[in-house]
Amino acid sequence: MTPKELKEEAINLLKQLIKTQSFSSEEDQTALHIEDWFKRYNIDYKRTQNNVWAVNKYFDESKPTLLLNSHHDTVKPNSAYTKDPFKAIVEDGKLYGLGSNDAGGCLVSLIAAFTHFYNAEDLKYNLVIVASAEEESSGPNGLNSMLSIIPKVDVAIVGEPTLMNLAVAEKGLVVFDAVVAGTPSHAAHPNDNNSIYNTIEVLQWFKDFKFEKTSEALGNVKLTVTQINAGSQHNVVPGHVDLVIDVRVNDAYSNAEIAEILQTQSPCTSIKPRSLRLNSSCIPLDHPLVKEGVAMGRTTYGSPTLSDQAVLSCPSLKLGPGDSTRSHSADEFIYLHEIEEGIEIYIELLNRVIV
Repeated sequence: MTPKELKEEAINLLKQLIKTQSFSSEEDQTALHIEDWFKRYNIDYKRTQNNVWAVNKYFDESKPTLLLNSHHDTVKPNSAYTKDPFKAIVEDGKLYGLGSNDAGGCLVSLIAAFTHFYNAEDLKYNLVIVASAEEESSGPNGLNSMLSIIPKVDVAIVGEPTLMNLAVAEKGLVVFDAVVAGTPSHAAHPNDNNSIYNTIEVLQWFKDFKFEKTSEALGNVKLTVTQINAGSQHNVVPGHVDLVIDVRVNDAYSNAEIAEILQTQSPCTSIKPRSLRLNSSCIPLDHPLVKEGVAMGRTTYGSPTLSDQAVLSCPSLKLGPGDSTRSHSADEFIYLHEIEEGIEIYIELLNRVIV
């Protein structure tokens, strides 16, 4: 297959994926399209739940292993769409559709690159590809569930839209459920312990609070109150207010440290993390993947958005076609030339690197 044909087939695969609903935990049909690709090119693959994966034909346990990963699940389309999110419309060099940018373009580009190298006998390292599920929901049956099944991974490229620049670090995430307490009462009677009024001071504390340690790659920790809920009817002062706090963690802190700080210092009646497993991640700037990417003219940066890097313990690089600012937006799209360039850059980088 020529490079031109490989690019055309990758774009055709993306169109099929767009036309097939694949919300998190509902990726069974897109998994079939990915299976069909591997069958067509005689690639020996496996499927674990809705994760489809394969290793290069001449896998050698004595060599290091490089993981190629991206996901085929999507969020649900928002109400502002003006185009059919499942139609795969091409206009003015753009391919529109749900999941086109996040992360279908990355996935099909990585699949194309893996296919290019699959039959090579002289690779300096092994390749394993995982087209994973449940990334958008951070669910239990995504890439995290595959790490004990696939061969041990030494380094990874995670396909997310980065304009094919090198995201050498990524913020982690801790979501907290917090409670501000008060005294419940009838609204007609005096009450000096109104939980809603108590929340004013608490919200101001969160607005003003700053974590001390910053990161060269990721900047400051970002704390945001994102949800508030209280009350059941107009004439009852509620006994508590529920808050949700979203914390994007830089690599200067562990998630456990963030939890300890907020539980010790915040003025909430209680504050509990939902999970501590979505950690920040990074790859050394002198790692061969980064050095070769920079030599190819790609720039490095720290990413504020979460991906499946969070479940990896090995060094990992986030790299992919498309623009993160288009993700989860109405009328999501990716440029066709971005996919073509993505395939070229993936192949060149994998040709150059020695893990």
